[in-house]
Amino acid sequence: MMIILDKKTRCVVQGITGKQGSFHTQSMLEYGTPIVAGTSPGKGGQDFNGVPVYNSIEEIKEEMDVNASIIFIPAPFAKDAAFEALTQLDTVVVITEHIPVHDTVQIVAYARKHDKVLIGPNTPGIITPGIGKLGIMPGHIFNPGKVGIVSRSGTLTYEMASQITQAGMGQSTCLGIGGDPVVGLDFSEVLQKFQDDPDTDAMVMIGEIGGNAEEKAAKFIAKNIDKPVVAYIAGTTAPPGKRMGHAGAIIEGTSGTAESKKTALEDAGVELADRPSQISEIIKNLL
Repeated sequence: MMIILDKKTRCVVQGITGKQGSFHTQSMLEYGTPIVAGTSPGKGGQDFNGVPVYNSIEEIKEEMDVNASIIFIPAPFAKDAAFEALTQLDTVVVITEHIPVHDTVQIVAYARKHDKVLIGPNTPGIITPGIGKLGIMPGHIFNPGKVGIVSRSGTLTYEMASQITQAGMGQSTCLGIGGDPVVGLDFSEVLQKFQDDPDTDAMVMIGEIGGNAEEKAAKFIAKNIDKPVVAYIAGTTAPPGKRMGHAGAIIEGTSGTAESKKTALEDAGVELADRPSQISEIIKNLL
């Protein structure tokens, strides 16, 4: 068993003929992901490496069953693409960054109201090793296993996964919730999915400064999670008011600091790593 992305997933790539869409579609296909169609308005009837291209998701659904989408549409048009997908599919991954916050708020509100799975925006996506990936992560560093990873950072996800693989373990599913202030799935929702997954024995949560997502997750973990959770918080040395990469990674006053997040997680019984390199050893000891 795995979370969200499984053998029943049949995915559409929105923006399949663009520079990013075509590059990452090729990578997803090579990994074995079930990409069955793509969209590119005005280019219907073409194909990309054997994947048929349509003008819209509606056209695709007239000819085949699809249930997921990954979006590589530029930020000014991403909202329309997201609503097109959310009104017709169950799972939507929004890779696009720099989407206006008011657009994202509307996208997230619709997804929650209609009980759709929305990953992102500004996410590396999701990968279930050995099954497929809907995202931009380098597939070769992941290995099937029992550790679930949820993260706000793409590159730190890759670092953690690589170390867990090198330590002789593997990952059940790895998911980036996104680095923007407003995102679809949050830490708590993903952690619950790992809790319910019989093939996940331990979880890694990668947070960073800014916002209160990690503090909210800590409260959730204390009440709902009994599997081992290891966490790392990036940005410990960041000065207040300094944005560090992600739009959501900015400290305002005493809220969103690394220390406040660490304290909340420790109080919830979560094992904390001071450095990413400690994660795999902590997991081995816990298991």
